[in-house]
Amino acid sequence: MSKLIDGILVSQQIKQKIKKEVSVLKNKGIQPCLATILVGNNQASATYVKNKQIAANSVGILTKDIKLSDNIKQDELVNIINELNHDKNVHGILVQIPLPHQIDTSITNMVNHQKDVDGLTSYNLGLLLEGTPKLIPCTPLGILELLDFYNIDVNGMDVAIINRSNLVGKPLSILLMNRDATVTIFHSKSKNLEDRLSNFDCIITAVGNRKNFTLRGNMVKEGAVIFDVGISRTNGKIQGDVDFESVSEKAAYITPVPGGVGPMTVTMLLKNTVLATSLINKISYN
Repeated sequence: MSKLIDGILVSQQIKQKIKKEVSVLKNKGIQPCLATILVGNNQASATYVKNKQIAANSVGILTKDIKLSDNIKQDELVNIINELNHDKNVHGILVQIPLPHQIDTSITNMVNHQKDVDGLTSYNLGLLLEGTPKLIPCTPLGILELLDFYNIDVNGMDVAIINRSNLVGKPLSILLMNRDATVTIFHSKSKNLEDRLSNFDCIITAVGNRKNFTLRGNMVKEGAVIFDVGISRTNGKIQGDVDFESVSEKAAYITPVPGGVGPMTVTMLLKNTVLATSLINKISYN
């Protein structure tokens, strides 16, 4: 049976470190603040934002809650982001995705790169590409933290990432290549996926649709490392991309859903907020 990669345990330990760093900043007269922007009435997004705010408050990070109508215009949202960009009391800005159809998703590029705690601006993605990252997208950063905690060295590993988004697949591929892994990215147009995955030492799947894709035991190499980033809701039950029962019989390490990568993504948002606060105030942060 696989060894469980416990994202809740790891995130709790990291939160304790973040809490101490927040206390250090407060002693210097600096109160870290995260502004969250929620556009529309998407209940899943509202829940995600609420959970992020609760997590931030638990480590002493102040939150600024901005809820906007789903018919807001692009230029109106740009103006709100610009106000936050110039607000010296705000250190991190999160624009919750998905956004209504009239808002271009490139709106995230309007966020000041120093306050870009999601790591999605062209500036921060560019720094990541050239190998000098500062604010890194939260899910890839969380996966790195889990690799480090469990002493999993990807040097020389063949790694499959089933996702090509700027949120997960692309930044994660760069981060893993920087650790000398050999990375292959698969996506919805990839052919013979089931046959090809069994050759990989590590599989990171972030599809989020069990009907379109489920990773099963017969698709996994013996002793592989499995990260399940997918989230699906079936009959009210939260599931990942992985058929846990069959895959856990073959994998060396595996993340559960829930309780695996998800908690780490939220915790990395907090870590990035403290890092952004430190960068803005020109304070060393480790």
